[in-house]
Amino acid sequence: MNKRVTLLIFGLTLVFNQVFGQTFKQQFYEFVSKKDTLGQQQLLDKWVKSDSNDPELYIAYFNYFVKKSVKEVVTLGQNPEGNDVLQIMDKDSSKKEPVAYLYGDTYYDQNILKNGFDYIDKGLSKYPNRLDMRFGKIYLLGQIENYEKFTAEIINTIDYSHVNKNKWTWADNKPLDDPENFMLSSIQDYQLQLYNTENDNLIENMKRIAEAVLKYYPEHIESLSNISIVFMLQKQYDKALDTLLKAEKLNPKDCIVLNNIAQTYKLKGDTINAIKYYKLTIQYGDDKAKNYANGQIEELLKK
Repeated sequence: MNKRVTLLIFGLTLVFNQVFGQTFKQQFYEFVSKKDTLGQQQLLDKWVKSDSNDPELYIAYFNYFVKKSVKEVVTLGQNPEGNDVLQIMDKDSSKKEPVAYLYGDTYYDQNILKNGFDYIDKGLSKYPNRLDMRFGKIYLLGQIENYEKFTAEIINTIDYSHVNKNKWTWADNKPLDDPENFMLSSIQDYQLQLYNTENDNLIENMKRIAEAVLKYYPEHIESLSNISIVFMLQKQYDKALDTLLKAEKLNPKDCIVLNNIAQTYKLKGDTINAIKYYKLTIQYGDDKAKNYANGQIEELLKK
């Protein structure tokens, strides 16, 4: 699979190199923008001698090894991605469809990438409140599709939020505005990432994450909804309803929750309650939700 490689760029710190009058980090990302790998390495060597405890140093090393680990190859196959694709045609000119495609692909060199993970882990051991480090690591685990470690790191972050009371920091060790909601909304994005893989084997991962959230944040509606979706996919409709009805009590106007309740009743064969909740979805939902709910009601009334 062709992965779109994104370099994780974090904020600047005020560690000054007196010779150039710039922060080490400013210089580092100048070398990054110029794709000057040698310059990056030489600067990192200076930086570690100047201030080996700078949290931004660990992030820079992480980014350095992530970028260095990306390798490009030319692939002959049937499922091209991207814009640069060469079609290979059959010698028989009467055949219009390509027999194969030649296209570029990328992958991560795991041996090099391990160095990046080692540095971010060292950084987190010294600065466990740095949420940007945690999310940078989680992001990369998602990119390489290591969903077991991806899930474990998310749960570790949730657990630690209880320890540090959500006193998270970001670049420059600055505290975040509304850190609890920022963390939880980001974790919801990771849940959607798992869901969008359409990999049934990851359903339990979603459940584990939602359960971890609800352990400390029992009124987190998104996690209640996430668990209900897992139960629905597993055809445990009564458990799904129990969870969704809790969410409804917390916010009776949440159209996503209302729609999921309607859908669960529909799957149970309870047409009366399904229509009731689709009507509530129409009452409180946006145009997209209203159109969907109207369509579902029409379908149910035909039966």
